[in-house]
Amino acid sequence: MRSIWKGAISFGLVTIPVKLYSATEQKDVAFHQVHRDDGGRIRYKRVCTVDGEEVPYSDIAKGYELASGEMVVLTDEDFEGLPLSTSRRIDVLQFAPAEQIDPIYFAKSYYLEPDAQGAKPYVLLRNALESSGQVAVVKVALRQRESLATLRVRDGVFVLETMLWPDEIRRPDFAFLEEDIEVRPQELKMAESLITTMESDFDASEYHDAYREALQQVIEAKVAGKEVPPPGEEEEARPAVDLMAALRASVEAAKREREAGEPAKAKKAAGKSKDEEKAPAKRKARKSA
Repeated sequence: MRSIWKGAISFGLVTIPVKLYSATEQKDVAFHQVHRDDGGRIRYKRVCTVDGEEVPYSDIAKGYELASGEMVVLTDEDFEGLPLSTSRRIDVLQFAPAEQIDPIYFAKSYYLEPDAQGAKPYVLLRNALESSGQVAVVKVALRQRESLATLRVRDGVFVLETMLWPDEIRRPDFAFLEEDIEVRPQELKMAESLITTMESDFDASEYHDAYREALQQVIEAKVAGKEVPPPGEEEEARPAVDLMAALRASVEAAKREREAGEPAKAKKAAGKSKDEEKAPAKRKARKSA
């Protein structure tokens, strides 16, 4: 990984120099826009809508459009006077229970690595934060924008999660929220039964991006000059006419799926146990060698 920012965590009078890394990456298949007939790449030019001339990047400024349609042009000098911190600090503002922060606020996750001289205070703050069961609420300026963020610990490393501001969260204003919709006790009980039947510990490794895998197969088939198989038709989902019957059938299907999946999970767990048993033996063999 390559660091994208250098700065410091400011915690009281303690300063911890750190490097910032993107904690996530998109695994989408990348495409270019091309000419259908010959595969040539499509290029775009920056053209002014007023005089029709191509504009070099050095002559481009930022414009804010008013409701009247008039454009207000802002230059680099206009941005220089704005109150944006340039000290490259992650300022700790407070500590709070993690459950008090709605996940809807989170925007992007980053890892923080300490510089050599900051390793000890980094570990000290990390251990103290982890034992407290809380997260640090911080303020940081990244990419010319100031954000609220949280610091939490994951796998022994600080994770900085930038947050949206409160006025950036939309209010769910939907008509059904004002309707008086009656849910019968037996329907609620059956829905709870379905949840219980489908309940299990979350393991992210059990899931995969089926669309990306299928798309990669299409590309490979094209490269090999093979026929691309047509996708199977999916049955259109319709609202259940009899909600109770649909819930009951869902519970039965979930039970069957769970019973079928348990042997596979047991086999997988047994495989892990055997590997764990072998590991000490291998370490011992290496030591004696």
